Amino acid sequence: MAALLGDEGVGRVRVRKKDFCHMEKQAAGGGRALNVLQGLELHTAVFSPDEQKAIVACVLDLQDQGRRGLLKERTYSEPRKWMRGKGRATIQFGCCYNYATDKARNPPGIIRDAAHGAVDPLPPLLSAMVRRLVLWRVLPPSCVPDSCIVNIYDKDDCIPPHVDSRDFLRPFCTASFLAECAILFGKELRVLGPGEFAGAASISLPLGSVLVLKGNGADVAKHCVPAVPEKRISITFRKMDPAKVPFGFRPDPLLQKLAPLPLPTLPEVRPAMALASVADHPQRQQKNGGGAGEQIQSTAQQQAPPLNPAAAGQRITGGGGGGGGSVPFCLSADEFPALGASPAGGRRGRR
Repeated sequence: MAALLGDEGVGRVRVRKKDFCHMEKQAAGGGRALNVLQGLELHTAVFSPDEQKAIVACVLDLQDQGRRGLLKERTYSEPRKWMRGKGRATIQFGCCYNYATDKARNPPGIIRDAAHGAVDPLPPLLSAMVRRLVLWRVLPPSCVPDSCIVNIYDKDDCIPPHVDSRDFLRPFCTASFLAECAILFGKELRVLGPGEFAGAASISLPLGSVLVLKGNGADVAKHCVPAVPEKRISITFRKMDPAKVPFGFRPDPLLQKLAPLPLPTLPEVRPAMALASVADHPQRQQKNGGGAGEQIQSTAQQQAPPLNPAAAGQRITGGGGGGGGSVPFCLSADEFPALGASPAGGRRGRR
């Protein structure tokens, strides 16, 4: 597990986009417009292609265990597929969230009584995923997830419009595997038919990416996943409200006292040295008939990297010693597509 999801590579994670914006008028507050997507963050390259394969294999093995009755009663659920969009398989760890009043008359929400909501704890690999999310600064150490729900979609399965329960704290996040898909957001989402929805904003979720939800994006806008065109797996990690934690719940010792890893050291920029080197060689100032000021400016531009490399579309390499090597850290302009746009070709998986 440690070898699969090691701590190295924090610089590989990229915030693909965190300034999502869609203004919608609110009924309250005199019709004031509000950015319903505020708080959303899409992080890419969180899990490499090889790691994705291992995670998918783990999930499919857990599904097999669930089908054979080897998991606790409320851990695995696979409704009968009686119509398009119905029958998505789910695996819950850490707690059992009741989506509707059940046969035992437990209301919607986290079931605190273990007699009615017994589920398995987070498997080691999923705990390792949580650990990475915190160490790699995708999630804050103040909100370390202690539960998750795995959604296994077959072709045409979906998730209807909803806002995640306040039984779970913000932020929470969802990781995507097997197939890229779109997630819709909006204060109001329309149901057009079985598995078909319409919304104001669509965000494409690349493989190995993690979408973080907080702010208006988690609490004002609803979200849904329309019927998927092919098999897909998503894993949503959430931290339970302490007042809603099941009785007898035992925190995972691997997820205690986590702290983010330091970011890669940026290379030191010394434009003054470039200027001095030109001044020390007066003969260069007159080469090709150029003036001293022109030659100094040209040489400095060639030798000194821009102070804002992100705006220039460059990549910063990790400095200092260690075995990290060069890792992409800043993004070029094409890494910020419009809402709903698919990623540029060849930019999936490991950067």
